[in-house]
Amino acid sequence: MEPRNQTAVSGFLLLGLTDDPALQPLVFSLFLSMYLVTVLGNLLIVLAVGSDSHLHTPMYFFLCNLSFTDVCISSTTIPKTLVNIQTQDQSISYAGCLAQLCFVFSFIGLENCLLAVMAYDRYVAICHPLRYAVIMSPRLCLLLVLLSLLLSVAHALLHTVMALPLSFCAHREIPLFFCELAKVLRLACSDTLVNDLLVYLVSFLFAGVALSGIIFSYVHIVSSVLRTPSPGGKQKAFSTCGSHLSVVSLFYGTALGVYISSAVTDSPRKTAVASVMYSVVPQMLNPFIYSLRNRDMKGALRRLTGGTASPV
Repeated sequence: MEPRNQTAVSGFLLLGLTDDPALQPLVFSLFLSMYLVTVLGNLLIVLAVGSDSHLHTPMYFFLCNLSFTDVCISSTTIPKTLVNIQTQDQSISYAGCLAQLCFVFSFIGLENCLLAVMAYDRYVAICHPLRYAVIMSPRLCLLLVLLSLLLSVAHALLHTVMALPLSFCAHREIPLFFCELAKVLRLACSDTLVNDLLVYLVSFLFAGVALSGIIFSYVHIVSSVLRTPSPGGKQKAFSTCGSHLSVVSLFYGTALGVYISSAVTDSPRKTAVASVMYSVVPQMLNPFIYSLRNRDMKGALRRLTGGTASPV
């Protein structure tokens, strides 16, 4: 019998982290806590930057966009997971799955681009300090963010549109808590060769160009800092890059870890747990990294919270 597309009626099943009913309340509490911390932490960053005129600079403008993107990534996946656990219903519609897939791709891609843009900003600030205000004009900053958004959405729509003609059979279980393209393609009965090639080729180019830009920027930054005669100047230069480097390491490190773990293990539960590490944890930790390692951000957060609360 030819495979028929059943997804328009029945959709998919998101298996999540565990199928043990006794552990569901714990998983619900874990996801809810991480989501609240993510939203609160990133919104505090946005509010602190917006309310402090000293932080109205390109670096903090990009940081605001990064924080907003982190909130969007978490909001695309976690609320649906919480609803599924609360209702004890693992299903997600076909349209809902494709929409989630598209949004996840868009926001993860946007974060990837923003990290590259932030690296370029640090490169200009350290290697061309006298021309920084001219080069990183408000117009260029806005164009860089809009270009990042455009490329990310185009990248996501390409994969989503290419997934529309696929046919799916009876097996519709996705061993994650959200719809991921690679897992959806494995459930297809029709040929996915073109889709697989696009995933590896386009995604490699998309992420590779951004990562290459980050590496290029930091090679020049390190070279410029090492030529600085003043130890204090070196420390100040490296301190302005410390938070960004930490976020970059967390973002790409967790993504690489998930890729390696997926390649070496066949356990769906281990894969599901690993997916949390790149789709939830970096977005939750980013506000802590920037608030705890940045003196200006600490001051802005203290002023925002009345000078009594600790950062984030």
